[in-house]
Amino acid sequence: MAEFKVELPKMGESVAEATITTWLKAVGDVIEEDEPIVEIATDKVDSEVPAPCSGILKKVLFNEGDVVEVGSVFAIIDSEASSETQDTPALEPTISNEEIENKVEQEILEPLTNTAKIEIQNNFNNSSKFYSPLVKSIASKEGISLEELEKINGTGSNQRVTKKDILNYVSLGKKSISSEAIAKANQPIINTPKTLQTISGQDEIIEMDRMRKLIADHMVNSVNTAPHVTSFVEADVTNLVLWRNKTKKEFLEKEGEKLTFTPIFIEAIAKALRDYPLVNSSIDGDNIVIKSNINIGMATALPSGNLIVPVIKNADQLNLVGLAKTVNDLANRAKLSQLKPDEISGGTYTVSNVGTFGNVMGTPIINQPQSGILALGAIKKKPAVIESDSGDLIGIRHMMFLSHSYDHRNIDGALGGQFVRKVADYLENFDVNRAL
Repeated sequence: MAEFKVELPKMGESVAEATITTWLKAVGDVIEEDEPIVEIATDKVDSEVPAPCSGILKKVLFNEGDVVEVGSVFAIIDSEASSETQDTPALEPTISNEEIENKVEQEILEPLTNTAKIEIQNNFNNSSKFYSPLVKSIASKEGISLEELEKINGTGSNQRVTKKDILNYVSLGKKSISSEAIAKANQPIINTPKTLQTISGQDEIIEMDRMRKLIADHMVNSVNTAPHVTSFVEADVTNLVLWRNKTKKEFLEKEGEKLTFTPIFIEAIAKALRDYPLVNSSIDGDNIVIKSNINIGMATALPSGNLIVPVIKNADQLNLVGLAKTVNDLANRAKLSQLKPDEISGGTYTVSNVGTFGNVMGTPIINQPQSGILALGAIKKKPAVIESDSGDLIGIRHMMFLSHSYDHRNIDGALGGQFVRKVADYLENFDVNRAL
């Protein structure tokens, strides 16, 4: 049998190392090709590394908790494969429902540093110490010089400066702090409000998982960053509902995909974003960045109860069939924990279908650093006034509310209201005779 040296695969351009969190296989275990052998954690995502070949795990070169650089050999497998073809393929990890938090964390840190601070361009090559890409990014954006960074006592493996170390340093006013102080700061903060005394033996206390904590931080940071305004419009979507009910069976037979309302809504939103490009923007210090691409995030509830936002890239360039296929694919793979890091990043606008849960409207919180988010309410049959040349009459119509939350720093009430009204116009004027 030949020895196969398993290298840590590349997991993105900015990922230089990973921490071994859990060995899923022990020395002597029989391993099948593509079977997960170890769990790793990076600054961006947590993931599993599958075996590149079948065989027996002969040796592990790192322990749990060790930091391994990308490209380093971390295990050896006895394999029947020829030694001449033992090249480890570059494996792109996927993100599980419980392991999305580090990616969300990166999204949280980005808008927090998106201020008028002057970034310091450090030459980290002049340092003998290793700093992760995330630590370097935070140092540059927080104005921390290389000389100052090297004075921080790290608590990571081999005294490396971790994300927590540098964030604690920033939060303490960039004062020199000892490793003991950092370790103390890294301990969980337990708030004991007065109401804690009223907890009875029948009450249940559930600790937030890491993903829920990050989502909570992301929401608080968004509210603290952007002054939110919400505009509401009620839309008559009768023609749209009738067309979809008439077409969905044919669509399934022809395209092999279910036709939900979501791709139809996203089509209208993409059109409105083309009409009002300032809504498709973000704030960078004192500048407004109008995005050239229309990448619409689609808030998706996970079986765990948490939330993830896969992104439909260049949504305005897809027809309805393409949107339906993309929406179904992303939603299905989100629930199966098969999304890739690139598929939850780069969004320029977000939509949240609160009608899925029977809600008629909502006041969604902006997904920073974007400037707007649209909540789609449930479609309800209601009596409504129908205007005609021969006079007004009352009829049963399919109605829904659209709730548009936007950043009042760069989007005023007039623009925010005009945008959501435009989305409603596209939905109300849907061609009931439209061909597939």
